[in-house]
Amino acid sequence: MNHLILLAAGSSHRFGGNKLLVSFHGKPLFAWGLSALNEVCRARGDCTLTVVSRYPEIREAAQALGAQAVDSPDSEKGQSYSIRAGLQALGRVEEGDFFLFLPADQPWITPDTISRLLDAAGPDTWTATAAYGERVGTPTLFSARLLPDLLALEGDRGGRKLMGRPGQPCLVVQAGSQRELDDVDYPEQLQ
Repeated sequence: MNHLILLAAGSSHRFGGNKLLVSFHGKPLFAWGLSALNEVCRARGDCTLTVVSRYPEIREAAQALGAQAVDSPDSEKGQSYSIRAGLQALGRVEEGDFFLFLPADQPWITPDTISRLLDAAGPDTWTATAAYGERVGTPTLFSARLLPDLLALEGDRGGRKLMGRPGQPCLVVQAGSQRELDDVDYPEQLQ
């Protein structure tokens, strides 16, 4: 099973307000990533969708699509808290499962790139990441064998430090465009 987790709980300090609720081409910024993940789940029979957010509007939108919505009030302390909240909400997972994490501030990500990342993973895959050329980005994928390591993350650190450890090579899957890997940190990026 592939557990797709949208991380939508950040503080948006650089943006100057909650960027995830800002309208972008007619819908809130977070809705683009949520829509892409939901489309992947609907097209495949091997996915669950969980949305981690401390914002009620985002959790309600997730529930309206049938996704699991997880409140994460401690997320303001750092990304590791959002990751932990999402993983703990999954309940029991199998060793052959995978976790895919997507930050909710990547409006240009496509379902095709997400699906190719999932399709590329096999029994020998420990981690995988989307990239464009030499530029590495997100979404990122982790084997459930790394669950204890992911739960042990601290502060504002994601799982990038777990990728490519000795004996656990990181699979790199090319995105359809460089733009897909762009995240939004500043209002002018939405122009």
